Amino acid sequence: MTTTNGANYKVIGTRPIRHDGIDKVVGRAVYGGDVRLPGMLYGQVLRSPHAHARIRRIDTSKAAAVPGVRAVVTADDLPAVEDKRMDLGEGVVRLKYLRDNVLASDKAVYKGQPVAGVAAVDLHIAEEALALIVVEYEVLPPVVEVRQAMKEGAPLLHETLTTKELGEDTKNKSNVASHLRHVLGDLAAGFARAAVVVEREFNTATVHQGYIEPHNATAMWSLDGQLTIWTSTQGAFAARDQVASVLDHPVSKIKVVPQEIGGGFGGKITVYLEPVAALLSRKSGHPVKLIMTRPDVFQSTGPTPGSYVRVKMGVDQSGKLVAAEAYMAFEAGGFPGAEIGAGAMCVFSCYDVPNAQVDVYDVVVNKPKSAPYRAPCAPQAAFAVEAVVDELAEKLGQDPIDFRLKNAAKEGTRRVDGVVFPRIGCVETLQALKDHPNYKIPLGPNQGRGVAIGYWFNIGFKSSVSASVNEDGTVNLVEGSTDIGGSRASIAMQFAEVLGLAAEDINPAVVDTNSIGYTDVTGGSRVTYATGWAAYEAAQDVKAQMILRAAKLWEVPADQVEFSEGSFIHKGSDKKLSFKELAAKLDDTGGPVVGKGNVKPNSGVGGSFAANIVDVELDPETGKVQVLRFTVAQDAGKAIHPSYVEGQMQGGSVQGIGWALNEEYYYTTQGEMANGSYLDYRIPTSLDLPMIDTVIVEVPNPGHPFGVRGVGEAPIVPPMAAIANAIYGATGARLNELPMRPDRVVAALQAQAAH
Repeated sequence: MTTTNGANYKVIGTRPIRHDGIDKVVGRAVYGGDVRLPGMLYGQVLRSPHAHARIRRIDTSKAAAVPGVRAVVTADDLPAVEDKRMDLGEGVVRLKYLRDNVLASDKAVYKGQPVAGVAAVDLHIAEEALALIVVEYEVLPPVVEVRQAMKEGAPLLHETLTTKELGEDTKNKSNVASHLRHVLGDLAAGFARAAVVVEREFNTATVHQGYIEPHNATAMWSLDGQLTIWTSTQGAFAARDQVASVLDHPVSKIKVVPQEIGGGFGGKITVYLEPVAALLSRKSGHPVKLIMTRPDVFQSTGPTPGSYVRVKMGVDQSGKLVAAEAYMAFEAGGFPGAEIGAGAMCVFSCYDVPNAQVDVYDVVVNKPKSAPYRAPCAPQAAFAVEAVVDELAEKLGQDPIDFRLKNAAKEGTRRVDGVVFPRIGCVETLQALKDHPNYKIPLGPNQGRGVAIGYWFNIGFKSSVSASVNEDGTVNLVEGSTDIGGSRASIAMQFAEVLGLAAEDINPAVVDTNSIGYTDVTGGSRVTYATGWAAYEAAQDVKAQMILRAAKLWEVPADQVEFSEGSFIHKGSDKKLSFKELAAKLDDTGGPVVGKGNVKPNSGVGGSFAANIVDVELDPETGKVQVLRFTVAQDAGKAIHPSYVEGQMQGGSVQGIGWALNEEYYYTTQGEMANGSYLDYRIPTSLDLPMIDTVIVEVPNPGHPFGVRGVGEAPIVPPMAAIANAIYGATGARLNELPMRPDRVVAALQAQAAH
């Protein structure tokens, strides 16, 4: 179902078969694990068994002596470099921390942190050699919860880490890496006007992105210093730049070849194995492949941060929000860098609040370094805000959607971080939700209905596209954005729309870092938005060149040729050539036509809102929650390929359901993850899920040629809150901790009965 508000197009808005679909269906697509090179060795990584420990000594001599072992590396094999800060595209990190996350030097700060790497002629020999590496540890007490880590006297993960307070270094050693604050209006005056105030605390567990394909990397370091890396990554250029910095090797001598990717959701931006594979290759003289096991993925790569959130909101007697305050502390894992800025930006962005303050903290704990996960830090914020908003609506006796509509952000609303919204679709998305049949279905015993809304912004960043016209009128489109959810098709369709071609006439290809201009990561809801814009510009370039070719062919001035509906027309006569007809004559008019598009759009232009209606049924004896119905409405700006937009909406919703009810990293007091497999870390299966109904709302983004808004991240933001509100509707008990496991549901029911 689509609610349209915008222009009509010939290609955009249709549903062609994705260009890479057949290869993926029949198994021809090449993923990172499929790479095979002559003379290739197989690597394994030794990881710390302790969550917090000093590394006193590493002895690799016995491992290196095992027959079949060709190389062993530790942090001592990394070149000495000056520490600096790096922008990965979805966050900034210190080089020291990035290097220690690749191979620990002086300290291990989470169980599973890499300590050494081995390359051998087969995997079993590599595993045998790992067991012979002797590491002398001084075990230290771990800290695995954010509020515990923030306490005075808590064990310090990094003796050199000092707190940055509101942009200024305090010089105080602490596990709190930074504190950010946004202020809007007069908070005290706002709460003084409030007739009703609700303040609640919330806790969310660490959860994983849950991609199917584990991390992998194959590296070949040639004698001339050229390094080639084949890997599954969300950003080939980001991977190249990280490897260059970690290894102190020129980017001009590194080529990253992105493979097809079996899921990422933000978790495959940081490099883990690539530098280790490269070092092993240089030392052995052979190409080296590394693939993580599933426990390695869980224990040694970046999940989303656990969090503690406190939200206070006030309304006047009519139900208008007058003040809002949020305190949010996020677990960065072993190294600083939780996406606290995004959380602070999104926390109140669905609402027009005249007086607000947000304080957000980046806190290190003895867990894997956190990584982006689909709208990083926004779901935790929305879980808290939407529960408080629901409670305010209830206290006022107002319908929960009507209350949200009354307070919804719209064009001209100033966010707490100071940004003023351009044209947005928050109101339209909420209205689509209210008009949906799901909102009117009668509920039975032990059933409840919840609603919630969430926000995510577009990041812009850099994208490059080039396009070469073939003599049959098809076009080879080259771009650098990893295709995770059908972006080859969405980019090709935007290119085709400009030139009046069919989507099938475009041959899109994702290429290596030597074959296209710099392109930032696939993340932040930017690819269809930004790389699609680059494709639009490349198509405009092709069109301009083709007009010149038509003018040359007809021997008329170029301003006498116009392009309309896929054809070139001479204004002064009846001469007319279709794009394909003119393409067949390129040799007669000067040879190849190659267009290019290079863009760097402003970040945050537009943004997307997603909203949910969720119906649940609860078993009061066992605490089991069954999701009966689930509806998601989302503003896509303009849905380039509606099927893929619906897929993103459904995929984000499913991950939100898992986050709400099942998923969590379960840690022992010693900092050991006790459920590091898909047997024990339970993501939803088809048996856990209802059919998810989608409503695409289209309020064109004024900051894009086709009105596109990124759609990949907003749908994961509201489900946890919507499910919590639905559980309240079924039981009268509000759950403020994720996941809302059966034992927590039963405990909430028992506490309610006791009162």
